[in-house]
Formats: sequence, structure tokens, C-alpha cells
Amino acid sequence: MEGRTRTLILGAAGRDFHNFNVVYREDGSHEVIAFTATQIPGIDDKRYPAELAGDLYPKGIPIVPQEQLGELIVSEKIDLCVMSHSDVPDDYVMALASMVNAAGASFSMLGTRLTMIPSERPVVAVCAVRTGCGKSQTTRRVAEILTGEGLRVVVIRHPMPYGNLVAQRVQRFEKIEDLAKQKCTIEEMEEYEPHIRRGTVVYAGVDYAEILRRAEKEADVILWDGGNNDTSFFVPDILLTVVDPHRPGDEISYYPGQTNLRMADVVIINKIDSAYPEHVAEVRANVRAVNPEATIIEAASPVTVDRPELVEGRTVLIVEDGPTLTHGEMSFGAGYVAAEKYGAAGYVDPREYAVGTIAETYDEYYADEEDVLVLPAMGYGKQQIADLEETIEACECDTVVIATPVDLTRLIRISKPTVRVGYDLQVIGRPNLEDLLRGRFTRG
Repeated sequence: MEGRTRTLILGAAGRDFHNFNVVYREDGSHEVIAFTATQIPGIDDKRYPAELAGDLYPKGIPIVPQEQLGELIVSEKIDLCVMSHSDVPDDYVMALASMVNAAGASFSMLGTRLTMIPSERPVVAVCAVRTGCGKSQTTRRVAEILTGEGLRVVVIRHPMPYGNLVAQRVQRFEKIEDLAKQKCTIEEMEEYEPHIRRGTVVYAGVDYAEILRRAEKEADVILWDGGNNDTSFFVPDILLTVVDPHRPGDEISYYPGQTNLRMADVVIINKIDSAYPEHVAEVRANVRAVNPEATIIEAASPVTVDRPELVEGRTVLIVEDGPTLTHGEMSFGAGYVAAEKYGAAGYVDPREYAVGTIAETYDEYYADEEDVLVLPAMGYGKQQIADLEETIEACECDTVVIATPVDLTRLIRISKPTVRVGYDLQVIGRPNLEDLLRGRFTRG
């Protein structure tokens, strides 16, 4: 391997593996020394297996904590570090680049031309500028419209391979039972289950070139369901980017969310039913400034609960989607909006009852917060799921308000009364998604 560019890929078990697979796996001019891992607990101190790494890496590639980055650059004489994770502020990216440069290495971010795979089928890509913008309900609505046209829609979800990477190389989910069969975490179930319940096949995994080839065999249209604010892994025929007026300004100050915004054919300003009008106006102005050609759609995500009588006048514990509250940096989600809408009398601060890894999550993401009224449904592994169950059981409340896309009562024991929160995309005015999608694609 003499003379090859000694490279580190900086990631979070998703984009990093994809970048390696499509750019570096068969590239004899670079030698990938390691992946560094951040954001996702429990993925460091593993290896990217030889079965996936290819002939140039017969021993696989180590995955190490990103905290070791500086010393690794020096000890391994690293030439290049490739930024390969998402949903981080621009100043974080530049601070990381400065640290890499100071240690002596170059810093790079791969462009979409290198990392988007072309498809034999039309691709509708749904991306966002931040975690928690409402991308999931947008993807569900797109699937509903296309299926209503008689098209076979297959969803390919952004990767969340936190277990056995060889076994997860290509994953196909058609039935709820497939989630347990493939040992999905809560985070994975939250993304896959809503599609499956609506009759849509979902693919995910590690090797997205192979995933795409398999999905193309049973699809008229590929629907890319992006994760975090990452860019699409496939060349889109139409790119929809969702923005969030609850976090005005983030659409032009987070990586790679601004990339999605600049590339978008359609920008969906979501949550206008619960955002301040001046924040909606600020987001709209920012969209127009960086992408004046995009079609702008305004939408709401109205919330409902299945048993409102268990919320009104009660003290509630609110359990929200984990990633939205952690690296998505939202202080509340659909659960809190629903509790307010349906007249909750009081809220539990779950930090008082948090145990184990849940307490660690609060320490990491909420250390400076005075009042925390929501519990992130963390479940990246068995221990986190057990800690989540124990925390919920310890909380003194009348009702547990569950705003996770997955039915938690199917996964953990909750002895208290529970209500489920629902939310779907509701486009306001014209043009709408039907105007943009109907008649655009045909059966292949």
C-alpha cells in the first residue's frame, strides 16, 4: 500500500460506510486506516468487516471513538480526514476542520456527484435541513399519493446499522415481524414501522448499491427516506426538502442541511400550525435567498391522541422521538404539542427518575436546561431499552403520552395508562404534493 493517501472517515455508522463503499472501497490510491465514530452510542471499538470492506481490506477496518482523532492523525501519519456524518452546525464542521488541519491532515467533504448512485427507476427523495422537521410524515404522504396512482412504491431508508453489519448488508422489511427477526433497535423501528403498517416495503442496511438493485426489481418508484439532514444516497428525479420554522435559521447554518436546501426542487415549510408567523416568514426568506427557483409548499402536522380523556386534567409523562430531542436539539416534539392541545394539567420532569443510559443522555444533551418536560425514547440497544422502561415505570404521573412512531407498549412494559400521539402531513393551499407528483411517473 506504498504511496496511498492515508485516510480517516469521520462518521456515525451510516454516511461514513456509504462514502467508503462508493468512493474508497475499490480505490487503490487511498488507504482507509479507520472510521471514527460519534453521535451513536456503542458503535465504536468495532470493525467494518472484511466481508463488506472488499479485497483491499482483508482484515476489515477498525472503528474508533472520534475523541481519539487528534492523536490518531499523528500516530498513524494520516493525510486526509473525510467528514461523513450529518446534522451538525456549521461552526462544528469548521472547528473539526481546524483541529484536523492543526494536527497536520487535510479535511474533505465529498460532493453529491461522487456519492449519489443513479437508479434504473425514478427516485423521489425526501430530505430535511434538520432532524425532526417532519420528514417521516412527508415521506408517508408521498408514498400514499404514488400508491394511489397504482404505482409500486418501495421505500429505501437512510442507514441505521448498529448491529451485525454483515447480516445487515441488505435488509428488507415487509411485515411487523421482520423488525424483531432482524433485531431492530427502537430507532430503526420508529422509521420502518409506520411504512410497514401502511403496506409499503422498506429496504435499509449497509451496502446501498446492492440495496438499490434489489429494490428496483419490485418498484416502479424508489422513495428515499432520508435520515438526520443527510443528502440522498441516490440521484433524485425530484428532491423534496423539509424545513422547520420552530428552528428558524437552522436551514442555512447546519451541515449538510443547507446542501439539501440548495438542491431542492420543492421546499416544504412544515409545522406552520404551531410556529410563530414571524419564524415562518424568516424561514421563507432564507429559502428564497439560497434557492430562488424552488417551489415552496406550506404544511401543518396536526397532532391527535387516541384517548384524549386520559390527557385532559391529568399529570402526564411525555415520551418523544429520541433523535429529535438529542442531536436534533429540539426541546419538545409532537407529544408536548398534543399534551397542550388536549389540556394536560401538569408535566413530569423525567430527569428526576432517569436511570443508567437515560440519565447519561440527559447529562449529555440537557445539562444546562432548567426544566425538561420530555423523555427521549432512546433504544439503541438492550440496556437502553431496559433503562427506558425503568425510567418510565419510576415516573409519578397519571398518563404516559407516547409520541414515538413505534408503539412502545409492544416493546416495553408500561403499567400506567398510555395514549398514542399521531401526526400526518397536511399541505395548506396550492401547489400541493398531488399537483407535483400525480401523473409524473408510470408503471415500469
